[in-house]
Amino acid sequence: MNWLRFTPRPTLALLLLGLALAGCRPPSEVPTTSITTPPTLANSHTAKATAPWFAEIGNQAGLTFGHQSGHREKFFMPEINTGGVGVLDFDGDGLMDIFCVQGGSLYDDATNAPGHRLYRNLGNWRFEDMTEKANLATRSTGYGMGVACADFDGDGHVDLLVTQVGSNILYRNTGRGTFEDVTGKAGVKGHSWGTSAAFLDYDGDGHLDLFIANYLRWSPGTEVECFSRGGQRDYCSPLNYQAPAMDTLFRNRGDATFEDATLAAGLNAAFGTGLGVGVADFDRDGKPDIFVANDAMPNQLWINKGKGKFKDEALVRGCAVNAMGVSEAGMGVAVLDLFERGQWDIFVTHLTGELNRVYANSNGWFNDLVAPRGPGATSGASTGFGVVAADFDNDGILDLYVANGRVRLGPTDLDKADPYAERNSLLHGLGKGEFERVGGGDGVNPPLLASSRGLAVADFDNDGALDLVVANRDNRFHLLRNVTNLRGHWLRLRVLNAMGSDALGAEVSLESSGKIQRRQVRPHEGYCSSNDPRVHFGLGESSRADRVTVFWPGGEKEVFGPLEGGSEHTVRRK
Repeated sequence: MNWLRFTPRPTLALLLLGLALAGCRPPSEVPTTSITTPPTLANSHTAKATAPWFAEIGNQAGLTFGHQSGHREKFFMPEINTGGVGVLDFDGDGLMDIFCVQGGSLYDDATNAPGHRLYRNLGNWRFEDMTEKANLATRSTGYGMGVACADFDGDGHVDLLVTQVGSNILYRNTGRGTFEDVTGKAGVKGHSWGTSAAFLDYDGDGHLDLFIANYLRWSPGTEVECFSRGGQRDYCSPLNYQAPAMDTLFRNRGDATFEDATLAAGLNAAFGTGLGVGVADFDRDGKPDIFVANDAMPNQLWINKGKGKFKDEALVRGCAVNAMGVSEAGMGVAVLDLFERGQWDIFVTHLTGELNRVYANSNGWFNDLVAPRGPGATSGASTGFGVVAADFDNDGILDLYVANGRVRLGPTDLDKADPYAERNSLLHGLGKGEFERVGGGDGVNPPLLASSRGLAVADFDNDGALDLVVANRDNRFHLLRNVTNLRGHWLRLRVLNAMGSDALGAEVSLESSGKIQRRQVRPHEGYCSSNDPRVHFGLGESSRADRVTVFWPGGEKEVFGPLEGGSEHTVRRK
């Protein structure tokens, strides 16, 4: 039986829908702060472009994590790429918690290197370090890169997959506030340099499989010396190593164990320097495909051919290289319906001087879209890593936030303490694929400076305004609270499968006041990070959704609504 959960309190729509869904489960509360009626959005454009959108509150909220790359006198390549962050509700209290990925040390004396940390959301913008209590304090032997959060065993509790240089770690959530390391038992350890990862059900058997992008076949013994800016020692290009890697695909057997399906699926047909991953049904055939952004090499688009097979069709479909036929330094990936046409477009962040890029989808074929007010138009001076496409002002149009940070020394230093630091970028969506940069760049006043890498979006206080956590290399992580006053109405959906877990792969279409918006239940995007799995819609001046359609993995669809705004609703598959 499908059921809908309304929060924060019953409404007339709840009573009417309750009559229609007799026998449904009772509603349960999601913690929330007080919500006021948003001001009108009319004539607010100038104010939005100049006023701060976010306030950095990490220290006062208790998010005290400090990232360490372990850099000393050697410029080990992983040091410049490390830094991921994950958002999950590990204890099931309705508040999103934060998992911080630690780099560590690549030297022989790495036994005392710091480890990953888990921060529990206590509500009211207070976080508590739960690492020891959650049994996550044991230092791993690998060097941390990224994280993907998902319920891989279908028991209703969100688990943690950490990618590293050397080996992965899979932490199973026991449901008792603790985790257990099941890497060896589950069979996902690996021996590569993993970066971004994504859970997906590629074979349609109802169990979440695991895809991991790998960067280089690297070890400290293969490190080479590189120089920049007047002969100073610096980090290298991945091309200096001539060691692209094969990505990894693990198939879930359905008994909480995996088998390596990389070769069987045909992923050995193309090697690359994978950093970002995006999953969607790009060709609309009902099966999830996988896009991989490669650093200084052609991207890959693994089209799902069914029967467990994939084929890389990035080159023929137009998203392997830019419109000039040149490979670029692909970092982070966001999959979005930029033009609201029912097609999943691909946004990729790049190195300074290359421009961040949109590959616009037309029935599974892509076009490198360059426009004067496009999302990459102002990105040439920065190096983009993490990226989030979200409606931060709830006007019904997607905005973009990009985490920036250099990988090579620039002509001048923006921050004397960190020569790789840059300002991040907040782009206000104007509709029809057009954007404008907000204020000083990152929506924070004064703008922040750091070598930002991973980035995750979540509504940490459940007030209907999306917040951010930014992973910064060799720095503390930034917690950005959404303080935009000129916000529209909103609606949030928790989309669950029949087992009660987040229905990864489901697509959601919302109709309100004649406008259609589309989202995916895809928390694993950006760069080495995992987002709030709940689906958020800005409604603008509309106060409700007239109709919500959920397209479940496998092709079935269900229609719900009308649904009132200002609340979180839960929809569950039969």
